[in-house]
Amino acid sequence: MDTNWNLDNLYISYESDKFLNDLENFEKVVKDFSKWCNDNFNSAQNAKEKLEIYLQKLNDLSVFDSLIAYVYLNLKVDTTNSKLLNLSSKIEKIVVDVKQIKNYVTLFLKDVNNLDNIINSSDVLKEYSFILKEAKDKADKLLDNDKEYIISKMSLNGSSMWTKQWQQITSTLAVEYNNSVLTLPEIRNLAYDKDKEVRKEAYYSELKSYEKIDIPASFSINGIKGEVIETCNMRGYSSPLEMTLKDSRLDKEVFEAMFSAIKESLPKLQKYFIKKAELLGHKNGLPFYDLFAPISNNTKKYTYDEAKQFVYDNFSKFSQKLGDFAKKAFDNNWIDVYSKKGKVGGAFCYSIQHIKESRILLNFSGSLDNIFTLGHELGHGYHNLCLNNEKDVNTHYSMPIAETASTFCEHILVKSALESTSDEDEKLAILENDLSGTLQCIVDIYSRFLFEDEVFKRRNNGFVSKDELCDIMENAQKQAYGNGLDHNFLHKYMWICKTHYYNANANYYNFPYAYGVLFSKGLFSLYLKDKENFIKKYDDMLSITGKCSLYEVGKFIGVDLKTKDFWLSSLNLIIEDINKYCEINL
Repeated sequence: MDTNWNLDNLYISYESDKFLNDLENFEKVVKDFSKWCNDNFNSAQNAKEKLEIYLQKLNDLSVFDSLIAYVYLNLKVDTTNSKLLNLSSKIEKIVVDVKQIKNYVTLFLKDVNNLDNIINSSDVLKEYSFILKEAKDKADKLLDNDKEYIISKMSLNGSSMWTKQWQQITSTLAVEYNNSVLTLPEIRNLAYDKDKEVRKEAYYSELKSYEKIDIPASFSINGIKGEVIETCNMRGYSSPLEMTLKDSRLDKEVFEAMFSAIKESLPKLQKYFIKKAELLGHKNGLPFYDLFAPISNNTKKYTYDEAKQFVYDNFSKFSQKLGDFAKKAFDNNWIDVYSKKGKVGGAFCYSIQHIKESRILLNFSGSLDNIFTLGHELGHGYHNLCLNNEKDVNTHYSMPIAETASTFCEHILVKSALESTSDEDEKLAILENDLSGTLQCIVDIYSRFLFEDEVFKRRNNGFVSKDELCDIMENAQKQAYGNGLDHNFLHKYMWICKTHYYNANANYYNFPYAYGVLFSKGLFSLYLKDKENFIKKYDDMLSITGKCSLYEVGKFIGVDLKTKDFWLSSLNLIIEDINKYCEINL
């Protein structure tokens, strides 16, 4: 069984004639497209015809997504490959020109006064109504073409390089542990070990290892956040958060309703951590090294084959379409399974819409949580599957909705696992794992949001030192976890190991996880009330996520996301499970 992903449907090699020819053509097609935009988007005349041609050309560009995907995916499992790094830099330069092409149409639409009439007069444009109106709405926050082009070009030697530095120093970090050397993902996986001393020693070894890279990591995060702040200021945004909400298609009212509900619920959510600390014999809350400690005697390790079978069987119970998708991913080696030197940590799913496929990266070690992570990433892939009938322009959904299908699939696995066992110890293990993961996406995510928000505020006034970054992280953890964590054993270096802080194009990639958990909890309740009719509507909902605001997606499925009550109802489902958990006596 090959546990490395297969990329042959993209290219056989980055030295193959096909790859090299496509790379040359990509550059030429983008250059010609850019010239067309420059020649045609200089006046608002014949707007309908120009927009129709533009959208066709933009959809045609998707054929080159294979190039971008091939280099990106190879680099994620081989971060030190100099040839790949060079190719990545070359492709990034072309992608900057693609971004400029999109800016052309946004600035063009700024001068189009009768856009609704133009859209209604064209069957072609009607299909892209949301995208066109969204672009026009963003026009006031866009600089002229020359300035935007300079910003994009400079980012290749700015934030992009800071990101690559962070990827390399974390993926190659040697962690000394128990007379051996482990990778960062390997040492972090020991947080789930059944032996307390292993967990504790791994925690200290992990923290100690960050001292080797905390200075370069601090420069990476400062460089990225500083660039974002300057870009926001030039474009006229009041803050990076305002820009992120705009890019996320998330109404401020929805965001505030969700966070208000979370903040109100924190004391009830923190009871889980307090109870777990009690079960593990701690008096002052959980030390961070026991945050993921198993509390049941069920510490079974699963093989990857067992994980695949579990996922397939339970996905199929929800819908055969979902089960068949998972089987296709397994059978066609879409998944890179195990940790290895030079491979990034964590997990992700990458959509390759041009060939209607996805690729999934894992760092599988056999834990129950790893199985749920596999289901989570396959959920992303299923979301992509539901977009297969859409034109490429209409398949790009925002961050918060991206975490919905994935989290929904986790719910399927958790509920199925609980229903399929009569063993109380196994049920406890499943409940513990579910609550641990869910509260990571709400309580820990809340701490990550507080951290990033504070970093942006301080970076606006100057460089934020490594010691300040550690202090900000510890304070954020204290606010979010309250007495649930032992304040003498926090994780001050969490800002180094989380990839989400190191992408200038995806700021505040924390609250989308909370959104995904709570929105999917609400969806799962709808499913339980009407299983027969829900599945098709759910698939239809996923298919429109590239051409709707998040509020409109909620309306489609039948919920009002601007009311705090919706978010509280989802949080109450979690609190009910916490109350069950608090009744445990070991």
